[in-house]
Amino acid sequence: MATTVPVPATVTMRPYREQGKIDYARLAFDPDERELPPDAMEQEPAVQELLGLLASRCTDFGQRPDTFLSSNTILCYDPADLNVRVAPDVYLAFGVDTQAIRQRRLYLPWEAGKPPDLAVEVASASTARQDVTAKRQIYARIGVREYWRFDPTGGKYHGQPLAGERLFEGAYRPIGLTREPDGVLKGYSAVLGLYLCWARELPRLYDPETETYLENWPEVAAAREAAAAERDAAETQAAVEQAARLAERTARRAAETRATAERDKRRAAEAELERLRAQLRPSEDG
Repeated sequence: MATTVPVPATVTMRPYREQGKIDYARLAFDPDERELPPDAMEQEPAVQELLGLLASRCTDFGQRPDTFLSSNTILCYDPADLNVRVAPDVYLAFGVDTQAIRQRRLYLPWEAGKPPDLAVEVASASTARQDVTAKRQIYARIGVREYWRFDPTGGKYHGQPLAGERLFEGAYRPIGLTREPDGVLKGYSAVLGLYLCWARELPRLYDPETETYLENWPEVAAAREAAAAERDAAETQAAVEQAARLAERTARRAAETRATAERDKRRAAEAELERLRAQLRPSEDG
């Protein structure tokens, strides 16, 4: 098992060096629009799952200002021309000023103080070739420490379900993968201190310290739905039982009311009969 390098709770934030105003009108793209491929729906489940896992593990769902996590936003890599750009499916940078980056609406490594630490591309028919050629070269040139490729189809587009590479002396070297008996493919990410895994079309993250997988969104959603259904069923059953108890009390009170009325009626009849007998007694004596 590889030695873990846990994601630090705090990191030294690099100074954000703003180089001047950006002439957004001269950009050949809209930085507020995600650059999605035509078959983005094919990638979306894996992209969203990975974003959720990384947000939970690395950013505490947006509460850490030193960790930038994004999807399909613009990463520029030529200070002389901001139209020279790439849009990773998912990328992550530690020790940066997240708010300043988002205010600029672009990730500019020379302003952020560093390139992203990790980039992930999710395969689709329209993007697969670029993932293994142009984007790979760009990320190495920028200095992205780890580059991962995830193929939900199991290898139809990338040739393999999962591939990871670590930057060494300006070039990427493969990260070794292992396959578990259940078919899960794993590769260790030193950037994350976790194993990135391919498991039945969705990414997973495995923590070697706890020897457990981080919960993924489908599992969490299913557990929440099951808990909600169980809670609703329990509440419905409780309401039925309460209604039954109320009906029983109402019926009992109605029966008691009828019994009381019958008793009062009988007593009144007996009293009237006794009164009539009392009236008849003097005449009988005479």
